[in-house]
Amino acid sequence: MEENQKIKLGISIGDLNGIGCEVALKTFEDTRMLDFCTPVFFASNKTISFQKNELKLDIKYNGVHEASKALEGKINVVNVWKEVPKVRFGEATKESGDYAIKSLRAAVEALKKGDIDVLVTAPINKNNIQAEDFKFPGHTDYLAQELGGESLMFMVTDDLKVGLLTDHVAVKDAPSAINAILIRTKVRTIEKSLQVDFGIRRPKVALLGINPHSGDNGIIGKEDEEVLKPVIREMYDSGHLVFGPYAADSFFGSDAYKNFDAVLAAYHDQGLIPFKTLSFGKGVNFTAGLPKVRTSPDHGTAYEIAGKGQADHSSFKEAVFMAIQIFRNRQEYMELTENTLQKQKIRR
Repeated sequence: MEENQKIKLGISIGDLNGIGCEVALKTFEDTRMLDFCTPVFFASNKTISFQKNELKLDIKYNGVHEASKALEGKINVVNVWKEVPKVRFGEATKESGDYAIKSLRAAVEALKKGDIDVLVTAPINKNNIQAEDFKFPGHTDYLAQELGGESLMFMVTDDLKVGLLTDHVAVKDAPSAINAILIRTKVRTIEKSLQVDFGIRRPKVALLGINPHSGDNGIIGKEDEEVLKPVIREMYDSGHLVFGPYAADSFFGSDAYKNFDAVLAAYHDQGLIPFKTLSFGKGVNFTAGLPKVRTSPDHGTAYEIAGKGQADHSSFKEAVFMAIQIFRNRQEYMELTENTLQKQKIRR
């Protein structure tokens, strides 16, 4: 891609009864955003028209039949469906879940074909998206299936980056899901992402303990002693800058996280509660480890304020900028590594 060419940024609109459309449209209501990318919404003209009118948003858009026809300098809407879905703000309906998946499927297909460069996903409801042909706990697992790679749920800001060993897994099942292979895979995925996506040459990664106080030398559970510590020691000895396990209760409050480029938490809430406490509204959910770039805001459907025009679009806007930056960083990394290989060949 040429330096001055706009990145085509696909947007799956999420649950129609939530705040997904609102935060996405508010982001591009500021026409200066069109200087950074060409947005492509996967929905329909009628759906976007309804949402913008209900929310009293001042935007103009260009309807297209496929993402490859999107026009630079315009907000583009791919007409994925012709019918007019019933919108019931604040309700988790089967219909709104079905259309969230229609939008996502179309956007991912365009991403695979190269008709869009990156994808930003608006929030979905994990319950009403379930269907015979869609049985995934969320975006991450579906994207991993469709795009390949070792996916990692990676919550990021400029100053704080938190990945998860286990993501949408019940707390009672998390310890048994953590094993040596999983730890090695996630550490390597997070290291590679830090290098390629964020330009950190020698990343330092901290692992949080599974049990309180990292097990207190086996007194409070043996998983840290028997599973985490041996793998951390083995990886450190082989050249990885990986440290821990650290007691999760004091790790963030003491600012210890600032000594590392990323933190790998054992399970969902152990990582996401401190992340959202420290950076809510500024954080981005990035799926690392995939061949394509996907980001999303750090919040959910927020049914309680849907349709009221109260949603803060800061996190969605950050997700847009993060997707653009990661895409550029990957391009730069590829250019640098290709040049290095070419030089080595010439020397030989």
